[in-house]
Amino acid sequence: MPQIYRYELIVPEDALDENGHVNNVEYLRWMLDAAMAHSDSQGCTQATKNYGATWVVRTHRIEYLIPAYAGEHVCVLTWVSNFRRVQSLRKYKVIRVEDNAVLAEGETNWVFINAANGQLRSIPKHVMVTFELLPEDKEKEALAEIRKGISCK
Repeated sequence: MPQIYRYELIVPEDALDENGHVNNVEYLRWMLDAAMAHSDSQGCTQATKNYGATWVVRTHRIEYLIPAYAGEHVCVLTWVSNFRRVQSLRKYKVIRVEDNAVLAEGETNWVFINAANGQLRSIPKHVMVTFELLPEDKEKEALAEIRKGISCK
């Protein structure tokens, strides 16, 4: 079970803003797409649905570092940092493959709720175990290893 999930894309023309580089909202879209693909691949999405629950966003934080442009190959790295009683912290690094430059970093605080009534719900063990956590004190080492060969293939 990989701690860090890789989500790849080629920046489309329609992702650009009036300044000629990727619109800020696109980074958020990519992060959410990466989170969903990771969740699906690990069985978390199905385990959550089977439990009658869903995940919703409480907060997003994104720091934009370098602009991206149409045609560039981008890799979104994402991982689950922790689980608490009703919430989970997921982190992201958006990297341009051509030069391994970090374009953006972010995190999302997700909360676990009852799908029928929207009430907060404790995250059950069978949902938590679908991910191998990458604790904050291990991130730097794990990310350095992945970025050595960030061809994202």
